Amino acid sequence: MKTVRNELSVLIVEDNPGDFALVEEFLLEQIPEAELVQAKNYKEAREALCVFDKSFDVILLDLSLPDKTGISLIKEVVELSKGMPVIVLTGYTDVAFGVNSLALGVSDYILKEELNPTLLLKSILYSIERKKKIAELEESEKRYSELFQLSPQPMYVFDAKTLQFLDVNAAAVRYYGYSRDEFLLMSIRDIVPLTERMRLDDLFSTWHGDRIPTYRGNFTHRKRNGKLRKVEIQSNSIDYKGKKAVIALAVDITERLNYIKEIELQNEKLREISWLQSHIVRAPLARILGLVQLLNESSDATQKAQMLTFLNESANELDNVIKEITAMTGGKRDDKSKAIGRNFVGQNVTH
Repeated sequence: MKTVRNELSVLIVEDNPGDFALVEEFLLEQIPEAELVQAKNYKEAREALCVFDKSFDVILLDLSLPDKTGISLIKEVVELSKGMPVIVLTGYTDVAFGVNSLALGVSDYILKEELNPTLLLKSILYSIERKKKIAELEESEKRYSELFQLSPQPMYVFDAKTLQFLDVNAAAVRYYGYSRDEFLLMSIRDIVPLTERMRLDDLFSTWHGDRIPTYRGNFTHRKRNGKLRKVEIQSNSIDYKGKKAVIALAVDITERLNYIKEIELQNEKLREISWLQSHIVRAPLARILGLVQLLNESSDATQKAQMLTFLNESANELDNVIKEITAMTGGKRDDKSKAIGRNFVGQNVTH
């Protein structure tokens, strides 16, 4: 299997033949199959990296070249390296200079007088692995940024201590109406109405140090135009550019809650109608059924006339109850429905 240990490509930027031979000996002792390329000055190094577009696992850089030295040499080579790890090999013993060179982007800084095969190999392997992890982190951050910005739902990041907005996506800008620059001057409190500030503060008071729990719940948010909307918030803690932060997703649930409220009101009406059906409607209906049976059984004209009067009164009472039920459900009983009801009563009477 191909590994860094058995297939290593190294650019050695060194003009001193003795120093190059020593580095070559150390490397081949540890990695016999290593590919070593020498650049005797900055010009040759630039040609190897740019003109020939050669890719190396690591660059070993001496700081005293004929055509360029010191800080300017480091800056140029780091820029040309395109992410390849750069290890400085120098005779400079100035500690401050070594720290500055690391700040400029080199992976390691080794004094030539301390150089040995084990130290050199360790530095190379560590530098390669470090660059690999950095590349993975950058790729992860890139994916996060793409997911964050491309999300169709509003998302934002805010400081866990100050609650100041650190980043917002395009969907949040469109939804809330604030520009990104305006958001970055605000805190999470600025989009929450005064009526819910205390609840917000109570929530944040449970955060202690790095202990930021995952949260899911509903809040009222205020848009730039003053409109209040109910949103479901899902949040989690993240490390954002060295700061302890919270990333949150906001989903507008205003219409959903209004729909649920309408359903609940409708259910309440249905319960009232059910009560009417079981108590109020049954009374006149029972009388009508009883009178119809008596009419069928009676042969006395006077009794029939009296029972028809009672039957008409019960039918009117039932009609009024039905009107009330119809009104409660928001409907309207038309004349045709009334006529059908009267015909139904008439048919039962005549039969």
